Amino acid sequence: MTVRMPRDQRLVLAIAVLASFVSFLDGTVVTVALPAILDELGGGLATQQWVVDAYLVTLGALILVAGSISDVYGRLLVIRIGLVGFGLTSIAIAAAPTPEFLIIARALQGVAGALLVPSSLALITSNFRDEAQARAIGIWTALTTAAMVAGPVVGGLFVDFGSWRYAFLINVLPIAVTLWLTVSLARIGHRDVRREGARIDWLGAVLCTVGLGGTVFALIEEPSFGWSSPAIWVPLTVGLAAFAGFLVRQRFAAQPMMPLSLFRVRNFWSGNITTLFVYGALSLNGFVLGVYLQQGAGLPATLAGLATLPSTILMIVLSSRVGVWSGRLGPRLFMTVGPLTMAAGALLLLTVSEDFSYWWQVLPSVLVFGFGLTLTVTPLTSAILGAIEPARSGIASAVNNAVSRVAGLLVIAMLSAIVGGQLDLDGFHRAAVVTAALMAAGGVVSWIWIRKPEAEPGSAAAIEAESGVDPETGTGPLR
Repeated sequence: MTVRMPRDQRLVLAIAVLASFVSFLDGTVVTVALPAILDELGGGLATQQWVVDAYLVTLGALILVAGSISDVYGRLLVIRIGLVGFGLTSIAIAAAPTPEFLIIARALQGVAGALLVPSSLALITSNFRDEAQARAIGIWTALTTAAMVAGPVVGGLFVDFGSWRYAFLINVLPIAVTLWLTVSLARIGHRDVRREGARIDWLGAVLCTVGLGGTVFALIEEPSFGWSSPAIWVPLTVGLAAFAGFLVRQRFAAQPMMPLSLFRVRNFWSGNITTLFVYGALSLNGFVLGVYLQQGAGLPATLAGLATLPSTILMIVLSSRVGVWSGRLGPRLFMTVGPLTMAAGALLLLTVSEDFSYWWQVLPSVLVFGFGLTLTVTPLTSAILGAIEPARSGIASAVNNAVSRVAGLLVIAMLSAIVGGQLDLDGFHRAAVVTAALMAAGGVVSWIWIRKPEAEPGSAAAIEAESGVDPETGTGPLR
């Protein structure tokens, strides 16, 4: 029998879900809105890249330090600051008069977004224990996944029947509700959690931000200036040097943002390499498909948003079952077959032609791609976090989240080189091939290095491995 949550835990869970939902929703809305932004504000492909990457630079750089900030100042306070910042920057984006203003607002929104997701999960882990914690994280995952479904569709509806600007204002209402819930939680006597002795690695955060920012600027603007221009090689050199400094800083800092000792664990470092390939490919595929379906195939934004819905539905329906299978068989098989299946799905996009048909050219790819994604995501997360002791699971999750964001950041920065300077049909096909290559690389890495974690003595998995008997019923082999 499921025990009813106390009121304060229900409020905590609602706050955590809504705060993360805001960030996830914005991430899926923006791709559908890019063609409309280009039509109104101009700027070309580079502007579209910067609208995505300005957010990812600050988000990817600061998501690691955000956990330390919430430890020092308290989870609820950091969430409130993040919500207010996200709301104000959403309004600024909706009112943007120029591409430059929009890009700056998106970068500031990434700062606010970095405060939301890690603090939301920390709020759950600090207020729930044991089975209640697992249940709360499951609810959080299920409800925030809904943003993947809602974002492109809702964004497309606003673009088609109103303005792309309204798509960024849909955050305002959930932000207001979440802030009201934090006040309600404080009124019933809930105390915010702070960790004694926690410190913030501000120098590490600056080095990481400069490192990513300089590198991404060079990659995006290189087609305009060329590698020989000081406007390219200077920020690239500074960026690479700053990122090298960031890694050195993490080696010697008393409380590093990214403890390098984590990378001594085989499944952790190999899982994060797989993450780099897989999430880079996911970002490339999502960006190119969302933009090309509108600019190249001529679909309205709503239909472009609905195009990948079957993939998301497959994830929602099958992810929990895949998690069970992965727990029994180990993550290696799924992390190999899943990315290879997605590679095949990406190659199916090569059937897209000037005589466009969603049903025969895109839908088969979406279905195959979605099935591969379903096979991959849960085992990948389990392999990475399961390789690290529970006491460090929070920072392990933050590092993996940052790796996935940086992967998308770098691939979008290289988009012009990938598609040949223009996202026409040939560029779309080139992007499909690169997506397939990245996915295949992720599958190969998983097959070579990922291993099934050893079951702890006395655990249900150990009992099953030793006897083949269902540890819950004791009646025979598991099916």
